[in-house]
Order: sequence, then structure tokens, then C-alpha cells
Amino acid sequence: MTPPWQSHREKLRATLLRTITIALIGGTLLSRWSNGRIRWPLATLLVLWFSFGGHWVELWYLNWLRPRLSPARTIQIGARVATWFWGGVALAFALALTARAIGVGPQRWPAWWLGGFAFIGLELLAHLVLQLRGRPSFYNGQS
Repeated sequence: MTPPWQSHREKLRATLLRTITIALIGGTLLSRWSNGRIRWPLATLLVLWFSFGGHWVELWYLNWLRPRLSPARTIQIGARVATWFWGGVALAFALALTARAIGVGPQRWPAWWLGGFAFIGLELLAHLVLQLRGRPSFYNGQS
């Protein structure tokens, strides 16, 4: 018997408020970490790829892929981590193209897999916050 997964829905306003706030904070950190080489508004734009784009990667998993998979926890975990990895690779590629287009990109392309592992780390951190707040998360299997 497959679990009756609930489709995840959220008002666009709530999504934008959360992801833009994350991008503003992340952009501030990135700008400071780059020693001013990347100005704060541009750094915020770059971080928005992972915050807003990452939201859509997670929605794709929750609403499209998860209902089509076996309900076995190991399958769900593996598929989610793989989704995060490949979503992170795609988002990092988009971020790198944007950085190059606005003139702040690196001279050399970073290893393609770095974005995948970085995104997995960010998602695990985000789900840890959800877990600590008693909300459904990756860790408790309710999300």
C-alpha cells in the first residue's frame, strides 16, 4: 500500500518572503566572504538561485517524483538526496552562468559536482531547522 502523500502547496507570497530573506542574508555573507569583490546586490542575486531555485527542486521531488516511488524509506531517502544532488548541480551551473554574465564569475569553472554536494548540505541544514522546530522534515520522514 502506498502512503497517501499530500501535495505540497504554499502561497507564492510566503515562498518569496522566505526565499528572498534567505538570499538577502546569504548575499550579505557572500559579499563579506568575497572581500567586496562581489557587491551585496549581485551576491544576493546569485544566492537567489539556491534559495528560490532550490524551493522548486524540492517541490518537484515532493509533488512529482515522491508519489511515483516506492514508499520504502530507503528508496525515498536515496531519491531525495539524488534529487538534491542533481538539482544542486543544475543550480550551480545557472549561478556560474549568471556570475559570468554580470562579470563576477571565476576564471575557471569549479568542479561540476561541488554544487550538488553544497546543495545537499544546505538542504540538510534547512531540514535540521525544521526538525528542531518540530515540523515535518527529512529527518523524521514526515516531509
